[in-house]
Amino acid sequence: MEDGKKAPILKRFLSALGPGVITGAADDDPSGIATYSIAGAQIGTSLLWMSWLTWPLMAAVQMMCARIGMVTGQGLASALGKKLPKSLLVVFSFALLIANTINIAADLAGMADAAELLSGISSYFYVIFFGICISYAVVKFRYHQIASVLKWLALSLFAYVIAAFIIHPDWSMVARRTFSISIPKSKETWETIVAILGTTISPYLFFWQAAQEVEEEKAMGRRMRARKGVTKVELIDRMMDVGTGTFLSNIVMFFIILTTALTLNKNGLTNITSAKEAAEALRPLAGNLAMLLYTVGIVAVGLLAIPTLAGSAAYALAETFNWSQGLDKKLRQAGAFYTVILLSVLCGIALNFLHINPVQALFWTAVINGLLAPFLLIGILLVARDRRIMHGHPSTKLNQGVVAITTLFMFMAAIGMVAL
Repeated sequence: MEDGKKAPILKRFLSALGPGVITGAADDDPSGIATYSIAGAQIGTSLLWMSWLTWPLMAAVQMMCARIGMVTGQGLASALGKKLPKSLLVVFSFALLIANTINIAADLAGMADAAELLSGISSYFYVIFFGICISYAVVKFRYHQIASVLKWLALSLFAYVIAAFIIHPDWSMVARRTFSISIPKSKETWETIVAILGTTISPYLFFWQAAQEVEEEKAMGRRMRARKGVTKVELIDRMMDVGTGTFLSNIVMFFIILTTALTLNKNGLTNITSAKEAAEALRPLAGNLAMLLYTVGIVAVGLLAIPTLAGSAAYALAETFNWSQGLDKKLRQAGAFYTVILLSVLCGIALNFLHINPVQALFWTAVINGLLAPFLLIGILLVARDRRIMHGHPSTKLNQGVVAITTLFMFMAAIGMVAL
């Protein structure tokens, strides 16, 4: 009888997993991996505490965005348009497009470097190959097909958990450092904190989360714009989904920082200039398997993240300018929407031939996101607490409070970086 009760609970939990897990996994894209690797290599284990601190903050933000999409039946840009001037929304949307395109370029570079390390074939070939394959898949396949693939790709993140165990850390020391918080005293550390916040609580994830709630409902044959409200069961399911996705994202952050701190930092290898260099440095320090897991993980999460990056900007612009949009539509039905996706990936490919340092580009993109995100969070808070826009289902006081704290924390980190 007990087993009979457990099975439905497990089945419900697995069936609830969707947009939240995909969004959480996309957060650990090559940009995130590079940022966490830099944090571990340069600063060691002193920022491990960020992994447990950012989990509830990220979960609260993503749940608020999910609730907006579920309740209003619209994406985030459409909801923000009811509170903010259109001119400001246009600025936000184009800023998102620019930041995401740079991120796509850096993600393609990270993936290509990793693939070159595994195969010996030039990374430039892989930049073009990955870019074309991802573009084709996004245009060719419908939302439910893409979402199914992205959910399975999320499993690749466990490569970083396994890699950490391979190096046999002193877990008592790790526990002490994990829960030891100290106020940063250097500009470098503040920059790293802003970068971690920017790649973990990132603007493109806000737009993607809300948009995928709409896509999920459309995939089930529901007309979202006619919807006004959300059931308690639906909210609980999404909380499980978002909680799981954000936990996965932050536990991976923890293990990447730990692995690079106990290998690269411990041996004085603090100046990482490429994903390939970071992986090569792991080989003599942690073994071939750790290096292999690191590189394969970069390629897999890049395949997951790039559609999310390009798609979130396309959703934001389509909602801002009232274009036909959605991954459930064909190219001829949503031409402008897909054009944004294709141009974003194409520009990302082109930027790789300008010889930009991929890791530094990834790191500073995260810093820029960390500076922009709190301003966007103010707008999200205004929408989420508006009973009219939310059809009588505003975010809870607790959710609003945590997001407000998140916004304040991100502002403080940015000030700390600039002031020193």
